[in-house]
Amino acid sequence: MQTGVTMKKVKNKVKRSRQDVIYDTIIFTILTFLFLIVAYPLYFIIIASISNPDAVAGGKVALFPVGFSLAGYAEVFKNSKIVTGFLNSLLYTACGVMINLAITLPTAYALSRDKFGGRKFVTVFYMITMFISGGMIPTYLVVKNMHLLDSMWSLILPGAISVFNMIVARTFFKSNISEELYEAAQIDGCGVTQFFFKIALPLSGAIIAIMVLYYGVGHWNSYFSALLYLDNEKKYPLQLVLRSILVQNASQLAQNALTPAQQAAIEQKRQLTELMKYSLIIISSIPVLVMYPLVQKHFVKGVMIGSVKG
Repeated sequence: MQTGVTMKKVKNKVKRSRQDVIYDTIIFTILTFLFLIVAYPLYFIIIASISNPDAVAGGKVALFPVGFSLAGYAEVFKNSKIVTGFLNSLLYTACGVMINLAITLPTAYALSRDKFGGRKFVTVFYMITMFISGGMIPTYLVVKNMHLLDSMWSLILPGAISVFNMIVARTFFKSNISEELYEAAQIDGCGVTQFFFKIALPLSGAIIAIMVLYYGVGHWNSYFSALLYLDNEKKYPLQLVLRSILVQNASQLAQNALTPAQQAAIEQKRQLTELMKYSLIIISSIPVLVMYPLVQKHFVKGVMIGSVKG
């Protein structure tokens, strides 16, 4: 009896042709090659950040760390501004994401409802801003006239909503929160606001996670707005602090280069500065690397559903 079942399973198996095997092998090889092209620079940054500065400068670091050293990280953390900048970035990112969600989600939900009068006009009005903006100087004047300069709100309020993210969220609501569901809730006495907070939002965990990811990464990596609007160094976000450290070290090297007697010290300082760049990349990327796994299970669903514009 067991032999008969085994024979039946063997007969039911689909025999792969030689062409299928060759095709799969070629595709796997190409994808592996592309993966290595993308992954190697990231891997190199990691091993370079923990290698000896002389080995990195001499091109000896390729596949494995050479002369394990944490000199780059030690040099970075000697600067007390790093911790302050890190905490500032966390604060700006957390407050910015909450404001982004508070504006994007209700706007996207309202524009996804067919019964909302004038929704096409409002949608077009929003989309115009994707192609036409006021520019850097008018935006700066607006921030200045609103007395937001040198405050965290100058980094958050000008970008309180992303039209692209709003359109993605709108498509998600339109595809998943049907009018029939609202009508059923309305029969039970549920109002529009109550329906949004008690039914629509709990069913939208995927798109909320995607919005948190998109907005969070944007706030964390932003430095140009801080460069324009902030004067107090104690309010600098991490990205601007890291930029200041690199610029300061580079300027010191340029000044010291005028003294021939200190060439050896200058070269060592230059190598250490190059090593610091890799360490700074790792430090600034840690929160983003931690954030991605937390929303990974929602990422594909939220992006794919929200990507179909209808």
